[in-house]
Amino acid sequence: MKVNNVVEFESQERILAAAQKYIDSPELFLAEIDKAVPLLSKALKFADKDMKIEALLLLASFAKSEASRILYEMIKDESECEEIRNHASIQLSVVGSFLKDPQPLVEKLLSDLESPDADLRLYATFALGWEGNHQAAIPLIGRLYDTDVRVQQNAVNALCNIRDDRILDMLLERLEHGPEEQKRAILFNLWRFYSKREEVKNVYLKYLEHENADLRFDALVLLGPLEEEESFFEEYRKCLSDSDQRIRRLALKMLAEDCGSRLTEIREEISALVDDPDMEIKRLAMNILKKVK
Repeated sequence: MKVNNVVEFESQERILAAAQKYIDSPELFLAEIDKAVPLLSKALKFADKDMKIEALLLLASFAKSEASRILYEMIKDESECEEIRNHASIQLSVVGSFLKDPQPLVEKLLSDLESPDADLRLYATFALGWEGNHQAAIPLIGRLYDTDVRVQQNAVNALCNIRDDRILDMLLERLEHGPEEQKRAILFNLWRFYSKREEVKNVYLKYLEHENADLRFDALVLLGPLEEEESFFEEYRKCLSDSDQRIRRLALKMLAEDCGSRLTEIREEISALVDDPDMEIKRLAMNILKKVK
């Protein structure tokens, strides 16, 4: 019996050592892919968390069909840790769009959306979010109303990853009526709707005046990436008098970085911030005034 145990232990060691060679050398993995894939699949049973993540990434990159099966098993496995199941769901959402026949996978994941297990709904929801997976849109919209707020947030991410502009109106409706966590998730994903840039910009501008300071701050952060195409000088200027110090601070930084040539127009407002209770704002204001004539 002892001999058998030793042999089994050594076998696991050999499997893990061989798997590590493939992880270290994707070229070797590709050259020996027929035997590398089943070996990595075996190694996942014994590997630690870090090796599992590396192995799953390698499989998802170069063996998509086989990877989809392994990744799906991972999100179903209740014995796996949260990080691994979450990583598997993310990789599955990438692999899905490359499958020649994704239908069997889609049907399994759609079934999992109805599971009484909130964790399984969580991972299945995100996994369905790949570009062009339009058949998942309506079921995912249903998850916007899930009893678990984590599932709601993953539904937002998945719907945005599908990249269907028709989904935007539904998300904007939830932006008005959903819980705060969902509102924030939606705001941070609207940029994905490239063809609706003007509408998205107007949403961010609207939320700069929201009563909730966290949502105002998020909207201000999200205006930044849109700065390349137009200036939001007046919007930043208004934010200098916001009641939330995070917003005043960020608006001042944005003005200094992106609208430096116009700072003389608001010298008075900047001077007032020298007396701000936030020391970082006070410091920024003083530094700006040194440069503004």
